[in-house]
Amino acid sequence: MANPRRISNPINTEIPIHNTQIYPSFHSQTLESRFSRLKLFFKKPHSFPLLLSIFLLLTWIFLKIHQENSQFPSNPTITTKRFSIDENQDRDADANIIRFSTGFPSLITKDNRGWMLDPVSIALDSGISGGALICASIHVGEIKPGGLRGNHRHHTCNETFLIWGARTVFRLENSGFEKGYAQVTVGGDEVAVAVSPSGSAHALVNMDSTRSTFIVGCQDRVITHNNSNSDFNVLEDLNS
Repeated sequence: MANPRRISNPINTEIPIHNTQIYPSFHSQTLESRFSRLKLFFKKPHSFPLLLSIFLLLTWIFLKIHQENSQFPSNPTITTKRFSIDENQDRDADANIIRFSTGFPSLITKDNRGWMLDPVSIALDSGISGGALICASIHVGEIKPGGLRGNHRHHTCNETFLIWGARTVFRLENSGFEKGYAQVTVGGDEVAVAVSPSGSAHALVNMDSTRSTFIVGCQDRVITHNNSNSDFNVLEDLNS
């Protein structure tokens, strides 16, 4: 009797080994392909609106960050008030100043567009003497928080000022006071016209912590600050 043939199926016990090296190569090729398509897209004219939108978005973000940083000083422990000034108020008339509210309605705010005035005419109509009748020289400036302008005396010109923007001390030399000057504080929501006659020292100090003071000065004669017609650092307590 013949022996039956045994048929055996070989069992593959080997564990298949995958070639993992092809995946990084494939991934790299995919990135290169996407990058190439992106470059090609940006070379086409219809990509301009997208680029413009991205630029505007980045600009808006930058301005927003800049605005927030300007509102919150990086070192809030540093005070901007440089001067130790007694803010006791004298009469506006003694300091040759007249002030107006910026609110609507007021004498200088006739409609919702805001305020407007002629400082020379205002000074004359208010009876403040010693101001400039014409503007032979005009200067416009800013006083940042804690800053000082003036503290000098002109012997050859009268000067009229327009002051606004922040809480500001205006000081005018006045021999009728024992301390030698009259002083008032202009509020941040006020506009003031002040007059400094020839031979009278004047000074402006920004007492605000955040806002700038803005001034327009009108002189009835062109002067040179480096000649003997002006005295400087007149008010001693402001020189520190």
